Amino acid sequence: QVQLVESGGGLVQAGGSLRLSCAASGGTLSSYVMGWFRQAPGKEREFAGGIRWNGGFTYYADSVKGRFTISRDNAKNTVYLQMNSLKPEDTAVYYCAAVITPLLKPYKYDYWGQGTQVTVSS
Repeated sequence: QVQLVESGGGLVQAGGSLRLSCAASGGTLSSYVMGWFRQAPGKEREFAGGIRWNGGFTYYADSVKGRFTISRDNAKNTVYLQMNSLKPEDTAVYYCAAVITPLLKPYKYDYWGQGTQVTVSS
């Protein structure tokens, strides 16, 4: 069973950048797909992007494509979400999630982190 801990959130001005980290422990990640989600106040949780650990294949929601980049560090068992050109509408709690699956785009995730707040001021 894998444990996930996010970090790197904070307050940034519109147009700025942040990098979120998701440190994973308790399992071998080669069979996992890792996802980043976000939830703004009063809104449903939204998928932002995902990465297949084995091979590093990534995919993104249209709302963040071209601005957000997901990567992983095998040695550190950590997944990153690099967020550039941030907008006020990117303000949300960002969550890291994981699931063992052969699918590149799973429909559900089994493990979740506690979330980290990202606030983008205008």
